[in-house]
Amino acid sequence: MSTMNAVVVHTPGKPNVLKVIQRPIPQPTPGQVRIKVKAFGLNRSEMFTRQGHSPVSLVQFPRILGIEAVGVIDAAPGLEHQFPLGSTAATAMGGMGRVFDGGYAEYTCVPAKQVQIVKTKLPWDVLGALPEMLQTAWGSVMKSLSLKPGDRLLIRGGTTSVGLAVAAIAKMHGAYVASTTRKKEREALLREHGADEVWVDDGAIARQIGEKSGEYFDKVLELVGTVTLADSLRCAKKGGTVSMTGIVGNEWHLERVNPMELIPSETKLTVYGGSDEDFISTPLNELVKMVDEGKLKVRVGRVFKMEEIVEAHQCMEANEAAGKIVVLP
Repeated sequence: MSTMNAVVVHTPGKPNVLKVIQRPIPQPTPGQVRIKVKAFGLNRSEMFTRQGHSPVSLVQFPRILGIEAVGVIDAAPGLEHQFPLGSTAATAMGGMGRVFDGGYAEYTCVPAKQVQIVKTKLPWDVLGALPEMLQTAWGSVMKSLSLKPGDRLLIRGGTTSVGLAVAAIAKMHGAYVASTTRKKEREALLREHGADEVWVDDGAIARQIGEKSGEYFDKVLELVGTVTLADSLRCAKKGGTVSMTGIVGNEWHLERVNPMELIPSETKLTVYGGSDEDFISTPLNELVKMVDEGKLKVRVGRVFKMEEIVEAHQCMEANEAAGKIVVLP
């Protein structure tokens, strides 16, 4: 077999620009490995790339999207001792789906420096949900926010796949966790994943906290994005830290920003973007083992087939999954 199915975007646009077509199976160049893809998760950054919001200097169309994938090592020229053929592998970030073709395909070639061999028997639909989600969750709380036992953490956008994973990881590390949701009926879901308290988000959580308890937070993880950032900054106590990781609110930029007005005195603002170096430094096998043992709860929202990729992106765009969306080629 010399060809494969792949999801290709020729020009930016709505979900219907995602086309499943035949493509030649890629051949690994020196320093690359080829993965036979068994599953890939969907990420909002892929939606923005599909819509044409990624810089043209970064993304050239046509492009196979996908910033992550899991599968088995299919070829690793000169690197078989590190990446034995048939081994279960995960990859994420490092330009996948933007600089070079990504994981929305039956095969993908990626730099070996951004591949981890994973020892697990988790089903593919569960494993496919984990690489980018766990990297982002771990990196956000342990690197960007430097979470410590006893910290009070607020997760803004708690029902996202990353938000649910962050809650579980933070609880494991002894933090007090509060999560937000726009839908009160999702409170049980948040508590199931570790939230000690839940706030129904009306856009003014800082006001709600002030009126109810006045107990603000040591650390705040902003997953909604710029649309709630100003309010999230006011949810941190003096000396607290806010990290912006997500853009669920679909707004990239702050218009007419005055930092002196935006950032309260003694509050620190940082971000977490992630990279291939961050992926390799994420203790993926340790976290996957915890998932396998039921010690770390993660939620797969919906599972689609590759030929359902348009519907999958529609589901992601509408925020309907209540967990990670996974696609099986």
